[in-house]
This record gives sequence, C-alpha cells and structure tokens, in this order.
Amino acid sequence: MLAQQRRSLILDEVRRHGAVRVSDLVERLGVSDMTVRRDLDVLARQGHLDKVHGGATAPAEPSTREPGFEAKAVREQAEKQAIAAAAARLVKPGMAVGLSAGTTTWVLARHLHDVPGLTVVTNSIRIADVLHEPGPPDRTVVLTGGIRTPSDALVGPIAVAALRSLHLDLVFMGVHGMDERAGFTTPNLMEAETDRALVDSARRLAVVADHTKWCVLGISTIARLDGADVLLTDAGLPGEARDTLSEHVGELVVVEVPPVVETAG
Repeated sequence: MLAQQRRSLILDEVRRHGAVRVSDLVERLGVSDMTVRRDLDVLARQGHLDKVHGGATAPAEPSTREPGFEAKAVREQAEKQAIAAAAARLVKPGMAVGLSAGTTTWVLARHLHDVPGLTVVTNSIRIADVLHEPGPPDRTVVLTGGIRTPSDALVGPIAVAALRSLHLDLVFMGVHGMDERAGFTTPNLMEAETDRALVDSARRLAVVADHTKWCVLGISTIARLDGADVLLTDAGLPGEARDTLSEHVGELVVVEVPPVVETAG
C-alpha cells in the first residue's frame, strides 16, 4: 500500500471516529508502528489531525466557532433523521415539550408535526416555522423572543425570562459538543444561558446529538452529562464513548442509521 493510500485511510478513520490509536492502525494497515507514526507526523504537519499520546484526534476547532444553520443542516443528515425518529417516540399527545435551537431538533419538529394536543416551546425561528404549517388545531407553539445567533437561536435575557416561568414535561436539547469533563457545550455564551433556562424548565431532559459531537468543546457548558435523563445518538459513536456516556446519562439510546440506497439512473 502506498503512503498516500495509508494516509487517506487514516484520515477516514479519524473523521469517522474522531480519534485513532497507533496500535489499531498498525493492525489494520499491516505496517510497522514507526510507519504509522511517520504518517501521523505528516498529517499533523498538514493540519489534518492532532497528534496525542498513543494516537491522533480530529483537529480541534476554536471553542467559540459557531457555524451557521445552513452549514450544519447538511451534515450527518441520515443520522439526524434516525435520531429524530427515535426521539419523537418519547412524545405523547397533550404533552408540553421544549425544543432548543439546532438542526437535529429542527428535524425532530417535523416528526412532531401531527401529534395532537401538543404545546411546543422553542427559541428557534426555524422550528417555529415548521410547526406553523397547518396541523392539528389544538397545537400551541410558543416562540421566545431574544437576540438572533448565527445558528438561528433566539437568546439573551428576554428568552431567559420567558423560559424561567415555564414547566415542561420534556425538553429536547441539541448541542454543539459533548465531553466527559465539560459535559454538553455550546460556542455561544448567551445561548448557553438560554439553554440552561430551558433545561431548568424540564421534568425530563433528552439530548439529541449525533456521533460527531463527541469530544467537541464549545466555550460554555449547558449541562453536565449526568443532567441528561436520555441521550439519543447514532451507531457511529465509538465504543469507548458509549461506555463513558452509559456511566453518566440516565439512559443511552443508540440508533442504527439505515443504509443509503442508490437508485440507477
């Protein structure tokens, strides 16, 4: 196998799992420990990954970097659909639920469109638009006010004040990242405060986060891992991450993502 082929395979592993071990790469590639370390050195110099003791991780983004809604909406679409479908099964007619801003919760809103008697509180303009479409006549949608962020969340003191007076049966929260030490995080300080108010309003908290959010850090913590009653994620989450999350969250739900069927044409 040529060096370029090896490095492409290494990058594929890093992108899929967020991290790789030298020992695993030696076994998979059938080369020496030294060869793998040289490949990691080259990829690190090119900025494709970060070297750590015993392996490498995906390059860390600045903790304040906040991609726009459109940029996030096209990522991991199949995973988000599978997570949203599983999350929707937690919702019963007549519930009062909260949906934080985010692309996974936005997908979830579509799955909730026909649930009767639902009251939905959200700080997302996009989610409010989805639920504004004709549906059950007994549905109520409450959109907080606030300052608009790049990810189309409404945040700040107005949003916080609106949320502090509410008591919701179930809150679904999307997150920028999740980490054993930092918990669930966001790159926006005001959004963190608003999300914390939303969490405080909930009898139960369900976090919806695909596997790429593991080991990603935003500047501010929304909640600790053990603050989640349920965490819904996809089967791309590495085994070690599953073990860690299972020790902290109330219930870990890992959904399988249906394979993409290509049609001839």
